[in-house]
Amino acid sequence: MPRRVLEGRIVGDAMDKTVTVLVERRTMHPIYKKYVKQSSKYAAHDETNLFRVGDLVEIEECRPISKRKTWTVTTDPKSLARELTEKVKAVAVEATPVKAKKAGAKKTASKK
Repeated sequence: MPRRVLEGRIVGDAMDKTVTVLVERRTMHPIYKKYVKQSSKYAAHDETNLFRVGDLVEIEECRPISKRKTWTVTTDPKSLARELTEKVKAVAVEATPVKAKKAGAKKTASKK
């Protein structure tokens, strides 16, 4: 039997090696025939504590790791691209020199 794969957004990462993933899906209402959003939260295993709140990830079904945890986080290209852009921005900020204020700068005119 193939393992299920779901896509969701991380809403909690306070635990060690565990993240909470919110998975939303759209289903048609049986009477009104309108699409309604339904959501479920899953506890997923994150071995390296790499993912943070707001990351878009895929979770895959696995053997039971604990009472509630039967999913593992698999990487998603969108979250990896976001992490790389953050690292590039951090390196760029460190590389730019900070301009020091001139010691003999003129003061602005005061009110009379």
